[in-house]
Amino acid sequence: MSKVDAAAPVMDHSSDDRFKAYYEEKSASDELRAHFTRIREKALKLLTENQRPTQNLKVLDIGCNAGTQSRVWAELGHQVTGLDVNEPLIQVARERAKADGLSIQFDLGTATKLPYADASMQVCLLLELLEHVVDWESVVNEAVRVLAPGGLLYLSTTNALCPKQQEFNLPMYSWYPAALKRHYEKLSVTTRQDLANYARYPAVHWFTYYGLRDYLGARSMHCYDRFDLIDTKGSGLGKRVAMGALRSLAPLRFMGHVATAGTSVMALKKPFPA
Repeated sequence: MSKVDAAAPVMDHSSDDRFKAYYEEKSASDELRAHFTRIREKALKLLTENQRPTQNLKVLDIGCNAGTQSRVWAELGHQVTGLDVNEPLIQVARERAKADGLSIQFDLGTATKLPYADASMQVCLLLELLEHVVDWESVVNEAVRVLAPGGLLYLSTTNALCPKQQEFNLPMYSWYPAALKRHYEKLSVTTRQDLANYARYPAVHWFTYYGLRDYLGARSMHCYDRFDLIDTKGSGLGKRVAMGALRSLAPLRFMGHVATAGTSVMALKKPFPA
C-alpha cells in the first residue's frame, strides 16, 4: 500500500460521540446485514453472468463505516480492504472483525485519494458516500482507477427524483431548491446538528441514476440500474410482465426511479478480459 501524499490536506478523522453511537448501533442491525448480503449476491450473480471470477476476490469497501459490509464479503473468503475517514468507526470495524475471526484490512483515509495501486481491486463498493463528499467526482474517478478491467463497482447514494430520503430529518428534502438545501446544510454543522444525525460531513449532493450512468459511461463503465438487477426467474406471470414493461418503456422506468428512495448503480469496467 502506497503512502498518502504528504502534501495532501489534513483530514478531520474525529467524530461526534452521538454520530458514532448512531452508526455503531445501526451497523449492527440484522436488517442492514441482510441488505448488504443481497447486494453481495446480486454482484456475484452479475459477475457470473459475465463469465468473471467470483472466488477469492479483492474487494475494496470505500467508506466502510463500522465494517458490516466488509465482514459480509470476508465471510465468503474474499480478500477485503475497508477504508473510512472516521477513526472511531474504523476502530469499531477492527474490533468486530477480530471478534468474528475475520482477516480484514481497515485503513484510515480519504476516498478522494485512495492509497491503492491502479487496477488492484476486482470489486469496489461505494455505499452512501458520494453525497457527503464535496469533490464527489474524485471519489468516482479513484474507484474506477483502482478497479481492474472486468471488475465490478457498486454505488448507492441520494436520489434527487424521490422525495423520500434519510439524510436530513426534514420532509421531502430531496425536492428542496438548492438555496434552501444550502441553508439547512449550514445549520446541520452549526446550531442544528440533529438535522443530519450529527454527521461531520452531511449530504451536499443529490443524484439521479441517469446522471451517474452518463458519468460512469464516459469512464469505460457499463451500468445497470436496480430494475436491471431484479431476478424474475421463478416469478409469477404478472411480475414478469410488469418488469418487462418497466425495463422496455423509458417513462415507466423513470417513474420507477421517482418512486424509489435512493439511487443505486452496478457497473462493470471495460474492456472485459478474455
